[in-house]
Amino acid sequence: MKLILQLVLWVLIIFLGWKLYSSIIGPVEFNEKRDARYAKVIKNLKDVRAAELAHKEITGKFTGSFDSLVRFLDTAQFANVQRRDTSYADEKKNKAYGLDAKTGGYILEVVLLDTLGFTSVRDSIFGGTDRYKTMMNLPLEQEGITGVIELVAGEVIKNQGRKNEKAYSAFEARISKKIILEGLDKDLINQEEQVVSVEGVNGAFVKVGSLEEVDTSGNWPKIYDAEQTKQ
Repeated sequence: MKLILQLVLWVLIIFLGWKLYSSIIGPVEFNEKRDARYAKVIKNLKDVRAAELAHKEITGKFTGSFDSLVRFLDTAQFANVQRRDTSYADEKKNKAYGLDAKTGGYILEVVLLDTLGFTSVRDSIFGGTDRYKTMMNLPLEQEGITGVIELVAGEVIKNQGRKNEKAYSAFEARISKKIILEGLDKDLINQEEQVVSVEGVNGAFVKVGSLEEVDTSGNWPKIYDAEQTKQ
């Protein structure tokens, strides 16, 4: 009977020790895998943002279609512009006031823009690679996870209903944390979806851009930018 009690106590001790170990090491391992997956997804989201900003610069608006964005990158070009400041006499105004530009008349200061050539948007942003063709895919194939980033575009209305009401083109690219963290501890995933912290990725999605305000930033902390700068 004494031997049985000792065995039961040892089993209990081992079980409690394992539970204690799991409660400590579990979140640590979760955080390591989470951060590694987030870093890969954020890299793609940065590519999406760069492509969208180029699309906005050239076409005047963002797009909510990856097909459209890829086609744009295949053909679009940035103009290489040289700026020159110059001035000349405002003949119309000088004539109206009987003035002479040489003796104190009105002078117009103007900026001239000369187009020197064109550069491929694709090469400027992606350095000649074709990763823009897969930037919408979740880059977690090694973990056995597949998914597609959601991309939407619309307008943010400022001063709605007022005389100075203005519409701004906007976009948002996002993917659910549940998809990114698939296969990890479900309780810790639920906790991660509730994160509100300057050191964390806030909310239930990893995203860039917004359809609620004029904002093209991501919802991740600066540490992810610093880590990718080192790579």
